[in-house]
Amino acid sequence: MGTGFEMDAGPESAGIIPRAVDHLFRGIQERQEAARRAGQPAADFKISAQFMELYNEEVIDLLDQSGVNRGRKSAIRIHEDAGGGIYTMGVTCRAVTSAEDCLKCLRVGALSRTTASTQMNVQSSRSHAIFTLIIKQMRVARADSGFAGETESADGISSSEGGEQEQPAEFETLSAKFHFVDLAGSERLKRTGATGDRAKEGISINCGLLALGNVISALGDETRKISHVPYRDSKLTRLLQDSLGGNSRTVMIACVSPSDADFMETLNTLKYANRARNIKNRVTINQDKTSRTISLLRQEIQQLQLELMEYRQGKRVVTEDGTEAINDMYHENNMLQTENANLRTRIKAIQETITALTARNTQLLAEKAAGEWIGAGEWIGNEEWNALFSHIFMFWWPNEKRKRTI
Repeated sequence: MGTGFEMDAGPESAGIIPRAVDHLFRGIQERQEAARRAGQPAADFKISAQFMELYNEEVIDLLDQSGVNRGRKSAIRIHEDAGGGIYTMGVTCRAVTSAEDCLKCLRVGALSRTTASTQMNVQSSRSHAIFTLIIKQMRVARADSGFAGETESADGISSSEGGEQEQPAEFETLSAKFHFVDLAGSERLKRTGATGDRAKEGISINCGLLALGNVISALGDETRKISHVPYRDSKLTRLLQDSLGGNSRTVMIACVSPSDADFMETLNTLKYANRARNIKNRVTINQDKTSRTISLLRQEIQQLQLELMEYRQGKRVVTEDGTEAINDMYHENNMLQTENANLRTRIKAIQETITALTARNTQLLAEKAAGEWIGAGEWIGNEEWNALFSHIFMFWWPNEKRKRTI
């Protein structure tokens, strides 16, 4: 859990929770600064913390400092929403705005946690603890219909008028939940020497770990022979239901001992953690129901606009009996348009060929006229011209096709 000296230690010796909390708030700050630099509205984050312990199958609120419910049966209830998410009723939920606020809640709850001394540990945790961070993010989602500003031309081809239009900005709410779970270690009564309440606590701890192991085995069963996952066998597995087999990612850190005397405990712990590796979940964004409904309605509008455009283009028609059908004239029109485009391309190529041949013909006529002018002897007798070009000319007479040297 990162309790004790690890919470007050430096960055190099910090525990799991201080590191995770610091990483979380740094990520939030970086996202907000990046949005401001890009000239976009920054997302609004609201974070709240809960701290519970499961002692003898009773859920106890560690952030409740009134002490009224101490020694009484817990009034905290575990519920499941329509989407399969697990939430608790009657647990203190404190708003936090920084990593230091989270660590303050952690310190307050750690002081209220149930601990006792056994033959194996001077200060042994007698319960499973769950520190929860609930994050809600409200950000601006730009509506993208894809049909704004489109008009149809005479040939049925849609075009955009007036450039791109700004779509109205809408807000969407995303939620996330972090569970930091400190599982009490399994105990053997012979080694701990526990009796009375300590023995009862050890049995409760082992029952919770056994139920969690059964859930992990059922979720990680690759043969899929186990259809029922026993979440309700323990309040521990019930609280962690959406963190194990729901829309989540789970990381398990196993604490083992290098001592030979703890060989069996170490081996069982590694086997326990290895079973969790087989769990495979599909993770999706937890979007608010209202935002999700708006997104679905927007997609439906896009589909209806597409169908309307197809009706305008003549692609879809309604028959006499009221059923929809694909218009054959539309496909024939598309084929004719394609053929027309090909013919235009061929005409353009032919015109380029004609232009090139005309230029070549003009050049040949000019060469012919120059040859006749030279053959008439107009340049013979011009001594200055002969002195200037007193070298050999090679040319072809246009009529006799023979070479002459001067």
